[in-house]
Amino acid sequence: MSSRDTIAAFDVIDGKLAVGGIPVDRLTERIGSTPFFAYDRRLLTERIALLRRILPSSVNLSYAIKANPMPAIVQHLSSLIDSFDVASSGELRTALDTPMRPDRISFAGPAKTIAELAQAIAAGVTIELESATEARRVIDISQRFGIRPKVAIRVNPDFVIKGSGMRMGGGAQQFGVDSEAVPKLLSELNGADIDILGFHVFGGSQNLHAEILCETQRKTVELVVRLAATMPTPVRYLNLGGGFGIPYFDKDESLDLAMIGANLTELVDGPIRQQLPHVRLVIELGRYIVGECGIYVTRVVDRKMSRGKHFIMVDGGLHHQLAASGNFGQIIRRNYPLVVGNRMKMEATETVNIVGCLCTPLDLLGENVSVPKIELGDLIVLFQAGAYGLTASPNAFLGHLPAAEALV
Repeated sequence: MSSRDTIAAFDVIDGKLAVGGIPVDRLTERIGSTPFFAYDRRLLTERIALLRRILPSSVNLSYAIKANPMPAIVQHLSSLIDSFDVASSGELRTALDTPMRPDRISFAGPAKTIAELAQAIAAGVTIELESATEARRVIDISQRFGIRPKVAIRVNPDFVIKGSGMRMGGGAQQFGVDSEAVPKLLSELNGADIDILGFHVFGGSQNLHAEILCETQRKTVELVVRLAATMPTPVRYLNLGGGFGIPYFDKDESLDLAMIGANLTELVDGPIRQQLPHVRLVIELGRYIVGECGIYVTRVVDRKMSRGKHFIMVDGGLHHQLAASGNFGQIIRRNYPLVVGNRMKMEATETVNIVGCLCTPLDLLGENVSVPKIELGDLIVLFQAGAYGLTASPNAFLGHLPAAEALV
């Protein structure tokens, strides 16, 4: 499978791409304006069903809200998954507005403010400690409130995860407590009236190499077993992170989820059952859950020829979908998969550059792409837009209006 399979996952009705059974031109009228993001509820539900089918039943699924905090998506997922992970007070409020129990919400991320820690303690969510300073603040706030907080320690592992689009563990990091410093922190916490549940270890994101992820999970369990010996109580919580990638480009192959499922089964039946028998094992996923379920739709406003190159100008751009422009993590810019959404059955007859409405040459959504003959008013659709789209983009750039969002 590749990014082309993502396109095939969406329906085509009367030659037009459809989301939730609604052709894109009709959906545009229903939403009322372009540009917009649309997320397919069916594909979202099917992705959770796939994970449930392949991963061990004892593994809890957590959705990292940072990937897409749209309230409708979070509400929909609240009935399908086991827990949420948040990284800000705004995401915490979104999670608390759902039926998810507060004790199934974790709060991770560096530089949590005193106000955010107070909110988390008052709400009864699990705080994933990123530093000794944060731990001391949690103790002070909990004493002031008279509330016994739930905490886990986020561990910066002593190994590096290769193949990740963004490395967040190993070496020097702003994330988590270095693994060799964890015993000292646990010693400092000894005697404080806090409930230490366990550990969170997350080393990197957007990894398409199942064998690397499997090795990482094995090393993580080995590390946590060592750290468990320094815990005052049995380890009851282990967040293995996630890092499951999705294919963005033609040569990308989809992650071998079956290999990961088999590896997790071996870990659950072996060292976890034997040495961490009380643990609630969590896989935390964001992009893998929602990334392939969403599209970004933008309308053609103008077209012109400039010194031998065709330029198609649209009303969207990098201010909504920074990643697709190549300015969010790409070293060498490559095109996200895209189509002319209202001309799905037509053959490609021209090669064009699709550019946004911003006053910068960085606002490039498609370079030298082969498409059917494009007319003014056509709808350009970019795929893999379900994660790190609107909220990971500079929405206020040049004062354009934000894109609409719809879960269909």
